[in-house]
Amino acid sequence: MGKNRLEAFSDGVLAIIITIMVLEIKIPHSDSWAELRALVPLFLSYILSFTFVGIYWGNHHHLLHTVKRVSSGIIWSNMNLLFWLSLVPFATGWMGKMNFAQNTVITYAVLLMICGTSYYILQKIIQNCHKADEHMKKMYQSQERKGIASMVIYSLSIVFAFFNTAISGVLFVVVAAMWMVPDRNIERMLEGER
Repeated sequence: MGKNRLEAFSDGVLAIIITIMVLEIKIPHSDSWAELRALVPLFLSYILSFTFVGIYWGNHHHLLHTVKRVSSGIIWSNMNLLFWLSLVPFATGWMGKMNFAQNTVITYAVLLMICGTSYYILQKIIQNCHKADEHMKKMYQSQERKGIASMVIYSLSIVFAFFNTAISGVLFVVVAAMWMVPDRNIERMLEGER
C-alpha cells in the first residue's frame, strides 16, 4: 500500500468522525433561548472533541510525511489509532448530554488516554521502520516527550474526574495546547527535501 492510500483513508475516517459528532447536536424544536441554552454542554463537548480530532489530524498528517514505505505494522497501528478515535463521537455525545457528569468525564479521559497511547505506538512503529536523520531524531524526541507528558496529564485527569470534573476539563485543554502546533522539525525536514 502506498502512503497516499493510508493518508486518504485516515483523512476520510477523521472527516466522518467529525461529521458524526456534529450530528449529535439536534436542532431545537422551538425558537426559545432556553431550549438552545440546554444544548450548551453538548456544544462545549463538541468544540473540545473537534479540537482534539483536528489536532490528531494535523499531527497525523505531519507524522505520515516522515513515512518512506508503509509496513504492515504501520497499517495496523494506524488502524488501532483510527478505531479509538472513532469512539470519540460516542464519548462526546454522552458527556455533553449528561452535562459533564463524573462517569462521562472519566470515560472521555480514559478514551483520550487510549488515543494518545495509540498515536504514540504509531509514531514508535514509524520511527522503527525508518532510519532517522538529525531533524527526524529531534522530531521523534519532541513527539515522545509530548506523548509521555500527555499520558501523565490524561492519567491525572482521570483521577481528578473522581473529585472535580472541571479540573479534568482544564487538563484536557492543557494537552490540546501542547499539541496544537505540529512539530516544526517535520516541516524543516520537508523543506530540506525540496
